[in-house]
Amino acid sequence: MTKAIVLAVQDWIARSIAAAAPGHVPLLFLSGPQGAGKSTALAAACAALVPPVAGLGLDDFYLTRAERAELARRVSPLLHVRGPPGTHDLALLQAAINALRAANDNTVTPLPVFDKLADDRAAPCDWRRFTGRPAAIVVEGWLMGALPDPAAPDAPPLNQIEASDAGGVWRRYQEDALAGPYADLWDRADGYCHLAAPGNACVADWRLQQEASLWQARDEAMPAERRDWVLRFIQHYERLTRRMIAGGRRPGTLIHLDAGRAVTAITGPPGA
Repeated sequence: MTKAIVLAVQDWIARSIAAAAPGHVPLLFLSGPQGAGKSTALAAACAALVPPVAGLGLDDFYLTRAERAELARRVSPLLHVRGPPGTHDLALLQAAINALRAANDNTVTPLPVFDKLADDRAAPCDWRRFTGRPAAIVVEGWLMGALPDPAAPDAPPLNQIEASDAGGVWRRYQEDALAGPYADLWDRADGYCHLAAPGNACVADWRLQQEASLWQARDEAMPAERRDWVLRFIQHYERLTRRMIAGGRRPGTLIHLDAGRAVTAITGPPGA
């Protein structure tokens, strides 16, 4: 993640706040492939902005491990894996957004935290707290603004994970979710910003770097077998990642990156 990404995200947020109607708290969505640096960039941008900005990660709103296990039993075993459309608690996210928008200067709003190494939502006592009324709410996530493709469930499989999806049940569930509750969420946004990767080939390297950083935060080296896990894990995201890179997303500001995550261009309306 480069300083240029932080500055570009910071500028986008600032312009969106300036363009908002008086008293309105804009809801902004930031997307980018796994490991692109969007969560780090958003945290740094929020810290640098003078008006308080509430930065949320879609990853913190996954369904619990038990809820995904039930979904896997009822629909497809592949839905036990967090991340794809249908594995998020959008009602919890909507409630957090509503609470932040209704806050006053003294309100303390609890915000969920998801422990990725434990693969489960943290206990409420470990949730983050946002104090006050935000000037904007920014939600970052790899699929923010993704568009559905009704033909995807019947397309040839892209990888081993998709090949195990008998009858395209898992893919169909995702597309139905994108066309339904996720589209409803996307409609609420006041603007989008997408970190645009040069192609899907660099995403695996970015995700491996991200995983290594999670282990480093625990003062541990990433186990060798974790690399194989990551490479299999990202197959769950491949089709939608490729779609978004190709432009299958809601329009907005584009921060174009090269394979080293350096900013090569910024296109689109700054406040979009």
